[in-house]
Amino acid sequence: MIVSMLFYILKRLLLMIPTLFGILLLSFVIVQFVPGGPVEKMIAELQGHNTSATARFTGGGAGDTGATAGASSAMSRNSTYKGAQGLDPEFIAELEELYGFDKPAPVRFWIMLKNYLTFDLGESYYRDVSVLSLIVEKMPVSISLGLWSTLIIYLISIPLGIKKAVKDGSPFDVWTSAAIFIGYAVPSFMFAIMLIVFFAGGRYWNFFPLQGLTSDGWEDFSLLGQIADYAWHMVLPTAAMVISGFASLTMLSKNCFLDEINKQYVLTARAKGLSERQVLYGHIFRNAMLIVIAGFPAVFVAIFFTGSLLIEVIFSLDGLGFLSYNSIINRDYPVVLGTLYIFSLMSMVMHLVRDLVYVWIDPRIDFESRSV
Repeated sequence: MIVSMLFYILKRLLLMIPTLFGILLLSFVIVQFVPGGPVEKMIAELQGHNTSATARFTGGGAGDTGATAGASSAMSRNSTYKGAQGLDPEFIAELEELYGFDKPAPVRFWIMLKNYLTFDLGESYYRDVSVLSLIVEKMPVSISLGLWSTLIIYLISIPLGIKKAVKDGSPFDVWTSAAIFIGYAVPSFMFAIMLIVFFAGGRYWNFFPLQGLTSDGWEDFSLLGQIADYAWHMVLPTAAMVISGFASLTMLSKNCFLDEINKQYVLTARAKGLSERQVLYGHIFRNAMLIVIAGFPAVFVAIFFTGSLLIEVIFSLDGLGFLSYNSIINRDYPVVLGTLYIFSLMSMVMHLVRDLVYVWIDPRIDFESRSV
């Protein structure tokens, strides 16, 4: 069993290598065709045409960035940028060298790959800080939002799914299914806007703050005051993610219970005189909740990577989603590719953890029979 598990883990780890390579290659190629690279933006600023994206970016100037290995650009031309008329060609060449575009695209991609192996993700074009430092700085916000949302979703979905399975076909099952359908159909950012309109001073009440995770002067609060203020700020973004995220997990919990509830071992347990609670949670729960509980890492990854992006933008939460959004808008390619690399790597690792959790919950699973 241990040998087969280790062999399975080794196969999955080896499979990550071509997967990461394909993701980075595809992203790098797509970036080559995106107009408005950093050299063009700098030329526009020097000629007095300041772009709105640069004006919105909250960071330092395009200072000491060096020849960023992780950079890529839509510009592979040699000093032939549109709008560069009147500027010294040598100065344009210096800009290209500054941002690392003086090398051919295949060379830049190869350098990027070598640096990524050591987690050297380069430096941001518009902040005098490394990409890895930026990711580490912003990650706690996204992890906090994703973790609380995932925990609350599980605390709601599993009991609700079990009750729906027990009361299958009843009025309770019908009206909760209607609520679940609405939650599944409406995206989280729409719920976020509705919550702002109703509860954050948008039109009706002003109970909750509109942006940020803490209030001004949070460092001077007592410990209980800091916890209360943090929870107060987390209510609306967490609620927006929970409302749209609990639907599929609730139906999965219900269907898993319905698959198990009429099996022979359940009928035998009831025939022995066990209470309904003992039957549900002592016998059915372990088998029915295998997929639901073991899928926790995958659910967290989905919320952490996709669900939180728009929520962070809407509520101005300074996390990885907000960082990625700003980086895309401002063509900060080292940050774009660096965050994508970290996201992809973490996603594959968490999916491997999910498979290992399957075995931890149910040792009957055989790794030798599982495909990679």
